[in-house]
Amino acid sequence: MEDDIEYPPGPKDILPYTLERKFLRDPLKTLTDISQTYGDVSHFKFGKQNVYFLNHPNYIEDVLITNYKNFIKSRGLQVSKRLLGLGLLTSEGDYHDKQRRLIQPTFYPKKIKSYIDVMIKKTLNLCDHWKDGSVLDIHKEMTHLTLEIISKTVLGYDIKKEDDEIGDSLLICMEYFNRLLMPFGELIEKIPLLPINKGFQKARKNLDSIVYKMINEHRMQLEKNEKKDNDLLFTLLQSQYDSTGIEKMSDQQLRDEVMTIFLAGHETTANALTWTFYLLSENPAIDLRLQEEVSSIISNKIDISFDDIQKLEYTTKVLTESMRLYPPAWALGRQAINNCKIGKYIIPSGSIILMSQYVMHRNQIYFPQPDVFYPDRWTDEFKKNLPRFSYYPFGGGIRSCVGEPFAWMEAILITAIINRLWKMNSIQENKVILKPLITLRPKYGMRMQITRRD
Repeated sequence: MEDDIEYPPGPKDILPYTLERKFLRDPLKTLTDISQTYGDVSHFKFGKQNVYFLNHPNYIEDVLITNYKNFIKSRGLQVSKRLLGLGLLTSEGDYHDKQRRLIQPTFYPKKIKSYIDVMIKKTLNLCDHWKDGSVLDIHKEMTHLTLEIISKTVLGYDIKKEDDEIGDSLLICMEYFNRLLMPFGELIEKIPLLPINKGFQKARKNLDSIVYKMINEHRMQLEKNEKKDNDLLFTLLQSQYDSTGIEKMSDQQLRDEVMTIFLAGHETTANALTWTFYLLSENPAIDLRLQEEVSSIISNKIDISFDDIQKLEYTTKVLTESMRLYPPAWALGRQAINNCKIGKYIIPSGSIILMSQYVMHRNQIYFPQPDVFYPDRWTDEFKKNLPRFSYYPFGGGIRSCVGEPFAWMEAILITAIINRLWKMNSIQENKVILKPLITLRPKYGMRMQITRRD
């Protein structure tokens, strides 16, 4: 039957698992090479699994929007269930839709505005602890900051002492998932005594203890009628039972949603900020122009308003361009439920559809001089003429990231405040290498020397 299928062009292994080894070594280069060699749609195999790689906005729109009901989340997110359970990121169907309706109001514009004071306070507090001329791992700093912000604003919980342990545990989990996605990865889980399995179980246990601590503290406040703010965790707890006292959401489901918000709510923004400060350090003229805009709008004020954020047009362009070059989510996948047509090809049910923001964002058809950091390309006219899925740093479609508006406002605000107070300077010994796990991280962190602005 398979002999009758017309496959798109794509790489063929001369030796077994050659492509898998290349992908394991450098997935970004491998996918870039495939797209440049074989075009808008290509086909290859991972073991016996058919994989179709799409690199055209219209084809991506077909999968994520037009025919979205014909696809489920692919193995990458299935593997993530080991940590996230059936949270919003990994769930499907009616259950997903119900949870999304519950969570969505937390990220409505009016609600997001109420988070500004916390974002400002946490960012200024971080800046106050920095010392002029010191060398910092900016990725670590941004991870701490965004973790504190998402925990306080959305989950109503102050994280302080635990955050180093949380960051380490999350990294262990992501590296574990990456290994499971490789050929024969499923065999790893079947040998519990392997160090990688023991490391994952310990990391998950650490994260679970923090999440259940958040839940238990909120439940005690709710029972004593001591709640101060109606954050998302209170909303989830209040919806756990219906009016007759019947449980609608188990503690396990509650844990899964909190864990998903906890992970997805800070990791992507931390990476976006890290790459932005890196690019600014490499482009002094752009850094100076950004600093001039920020100084003219927020001056020496500490109380930045929502209207101030709306005026930061060049800051927004800088972040938009940074996330073009280093998108927080660098690839996403779906699995076909039924046979479907993409372009001129019939895609058999069970096939994996792979799409990469990193590759698409560097397509010179849509982005002239794609490897150049050029914020001024983002004019209204340029954006108007871009196909919908030529730029999608947070993913997209019917199941797009529910927290994207939150992430944008947070990133703009943090970029503006830090750029107003501090200049980031590259240091020679800083090794900048991409580490594509679930998100696009710097492999060795991002060490920079900071200088206080006058």
